[in-house]
Amino acid sequence: MSRVSVTGSKRVMDDAIEAIHGLDLLHVTDYDGTWEGFDPGDPIEGADEAAEKLVTVRALQSTLGVTEADAGQPRIIRDDELDAELENVRQRVNELDDERSELEDELREIDDAIDTARPFAELGIDIDLFAGYDSLTAAVGEGDAEEIRSALEEAAAIEAYELFEGGGYVGVFVYPEADLQEALVGVSFTEYEIPETDDAATSPEAYIDQLRTRRERVESRLDGVESDLEEVGDEVASFLFAAEEKLAIEVQKREAPLTFATTDNAFISEGWIPTERRSEMEDALEAAVGDHVEVEELERAAYDGEGHAHDRESVDPSDPAGPGGPAEEVAADGGTTMSTSAPPVIQDNSGAVKPFESLIEVINRPKYSELDPTLILFLTFPLFFGFMIGDVGYGLLYMGLGYLIMRRFESGAVRSLGGVGVYAGAFTVVFGVLYGEFFGLHQLGEIVWGGNPPIHKGLQPHFIYYAYAWLLASAVAGVAHLVVGRVFDFVNNLEHGVGEAFMESGSWIILTVGTWWWVFTATALGPKPNFMFSVFAAEGMTNPATGEPITEGVALPLGFNGFSSVELFALPVVGTVSLQILTILVGLALVLRVEGAIGLVESITQAFGHVVSYTRIAAVLLAKAGMALAVNLLVFGAYLHDGEFHLIFFAEAAELSEAQAANEVIFGGLLNADGGVMLALGVLFGIVVLVLGHVLVLVLGITSAGLQAIRLEYVEFFGKFYEGGGKKYAPFGHERTYTTED
Repeated sequence: MSRVSVTGSKRVMDDAIEAIHGLDLLHVTDYDGTWEGFDPGDPIEGADEAAEKLVTVRALQSTLGVTEADAGQPRIIRDDELDAELENVRQRVNELDDERSELEDELREIDDAIDTARPFAELGIDIDLFAGYDSLTAAVGEGDAEEIRSALEEAAAIEAYELFEGGGYVGVFVYPEADLQEALVGVSFTEYEIPETDDAATSPEAYIDQLRTRRERVESRLDGVESDLEEVGDEVASFLFAAEEKLAIEVQKREAPLTFATTDNAFISEGWIPTERRSEMEDALEAAVGDHVEVEELERAAYDGEGHAHDRESVDPSDPAGPGGPAEEVAADGGTTMSTSAPPVIQDNSGAVKPFESLIEVINRPKYSELDPTLILFLTFPLFFGFMIGDVGYGLLYMGLGYLIMRRFESGAVRSLGGVGVYAGAFTVVFGVLYGEFFGLHQLGEIVWGGNPPIHKGLQPHFIYYAYAWLLASAVAGVAHLVVGRVFDFVNNLEHGVGEAFMESGSWIILTVGTWWWVFTATALGPKPNFMFSVFAAEGMTNPATGEPITEGVALPLGFNGFSSVELFALPVVGTVSLQILTILVGLALVLRVEGAIGLVESITQAFGHVVSYTRIAAVLLAKAGMALAVNLLVFGAYLHDGEFHLIFFAEAAELSEAQAANEVIFGGLLNADGGVMLALGVLFGIVVLVLGHVLVLVLGITSAGLQAIRLEYVEFFGKFYEGGGKKYAPFGHERTYTTED
C-alpha cells in the first residue's frame, strides 16, 4: 500500500477527480489544515443542489417503504430524465402521503371522540343532558363517588346536586351554577370534555355507533391510499435506487475538494493506494489531463498475509528503486505531509473466518500495526461455546437459527452474526456427540457409544470427577489463550525493538507460565486439591497428594499426575529453589522493572486471576447441564441408580422396581401420572414444560455461554495486546449496483 500525493492545476481538478473516482482505488486522507498558504477546498458548483436531491430521493424511499429487493435491473439514468421524473414522483408521493396523514389524523380524532363518549355510555345518560343550562353545572369524570358526594354536601355555594355512577365514571349536576374545581378542592376528580354531537338528542351509544361507522369509511379510504402508495412504490423503485446511486456518486465527486489542500491556482490530494496499481492511476490521470497533474509516492506500507501493515518506509522520489528517503522531504508542498493518517486496514480473512470479523468490529477494526485476532477468535469462541453447551439438539437449533439469519437479513453485520451462530452450533453438536446428549437426554450416548460416551459433563454424582477435570482444563485453556495473546503483543511491539518487546510481553509470558507450572507441580500439596493429580492420570499411577495408587476418578487418562519439581540450588533460610520458582521470580522481576510497584498487584491479577477467570467455562457447562436435567426431570421423572440419574420414562421395568423399593425415585414426572384425567393433564402440561423449558435453556445458552465466551475473548484475551482504531480501506469511488453508463 503506497501513500501518494496528487498535485495539479485547479483548471483540471474536475477532470482529475473524475479519473480517480472511476478507478475506485485511492483511499483519500483529509487535509488537516496545517500548511501555511493552503486552505481546504470548496465543493464544486452544484454540490448543494445534488445533496438536496439525494435527500429527497431517500425521503421518498422511506415514505414508499421500498427495499433493495424492489430495485430491479441496472439502468441508465440521464440528468434531464432524473430531474423531470424525480419531480413527478415527488408530487405523486407527497399528495398521497399528505392524504394518508390527513386520514390518520382523522382516525385519531375519531378514536379520541369515542374515548370521550364512552363515559356517557357507561353512565347511561344522553350527552345533550350535560349541556345547555343557565343555572346548572354539569360534568363527567373519574373520581371517588363518596369523596365527591361529601365535598358537594359541604360546599356552601351548592344548594342541591345529583350524582350518577357507572363503569368507574361519575356524572354530577350542581345547582346553582358553581365552580366545581373550587368545590372539589382536595378531592381527586378528573373532568372530561363534553363531546359536541351533530344531533342534540343523540344517545351516547348511537353517537359511538356513528363514530365507528365513520371510522370504517376512513379506514377504507386509508387502505386505498396505502394501496396506491404501494403501487407507486412498485412502479418507481427502480428509478429511486438508480437516482440515489447517481446522486450519491455526484455528491461524492463534487464534495471531494473538501479533503484537498488548495491555493488559488493549485490543489493537492493525498491518499493510500495498492502499490502494484499506482501506475494504473498515473496512466489514467495522464490520459485525462496530460502533464497538468503530478503523482508522487511518499510512503510505502508492506502488508502481511492477514492484510495488515507490518513495515512502513518513506520514499525518496529521486531514487527510482523506491523506499529510502525520509517522508518529510518528499511531501507535495516540499515540507511535511498533509496529514498524519495511518495506512487503511484491509482484512483479508477466508470465507470461513470472515463472519467473525463482525465480533472484532464490535470493539474496533485492528490498527495497521496490529495483528488481526480474527483467526484466533474463529478457533476459540465456537470451541468455548460448544464445550459449555455440548448438546446435539441445542447445537442443531443454533445452526438452524444462524442459517436462517444469514438467509433472511440483508445487513452484512447481522448476516455475519448468523455465520458465527452456525459455527458455534456446529461445535455444540460435536461436543454433544462426545457427551452423548440430545436436549439433555443421554439416550444418544446409548445409541452412538453403547452407553459409554468418551466424556461426561460431570453433573451426575457418579461422574463428579469430570467436573473437576473440566475445572482444571479451563485453567489450562486460560494459560494457553493468554500466552497466545502475549505472543501477539510481542509481535505488535517488535516495531520498538526485540528487547523492548521482550520486556513488555515476554516478561508476562514467563511469569504466567512459571506460576501455573508451579501450581501443577507435586509440591506444597497442602492447599492443592487431590483431584489435580488424578483426573488426568492413568490408573495405577501414584497420586502424590495421597501417596496411594490411583484406582478411580480418572476422566482422561493422559498419564499426568503433576509436574516434577526441578531442584536447582539451596539457599540459607529460603531452602531449595526449584526451576519453577526461579521462573516465577525472573518473570516477576521483569514485570516490576517494566510496570514498577503496581506490577506486584498486576502480577497477581493477571498471571493468576485472569487464568482463574477461565474456570467460568466449567461453571457454565454444569449450570446449563443442570437446567436441561431439571426440565427433563420434571417431565419424565427420574431415579438414582449407582450414582447416576435415570429417567423413569425410558427406564426398564426391573431397574425401576428396584429403585422404587430402595426409595430412590427423585420425582415421578408429569408423563408418568396415574391413568385417566391426571395422565391426560400430565401429558399436556408435560409437553408445555418440555418445550418452554428447553427454549429457555436455548436462550440462556446464548446469554450465558455466549456472553461468557465473548467476555473471555474481549477482556482477558484482547486486553493483553489489542488496541484497535484502524480505518477500513474505503477508496474514493463507487461500485455501481443500480446504474450503468453503457
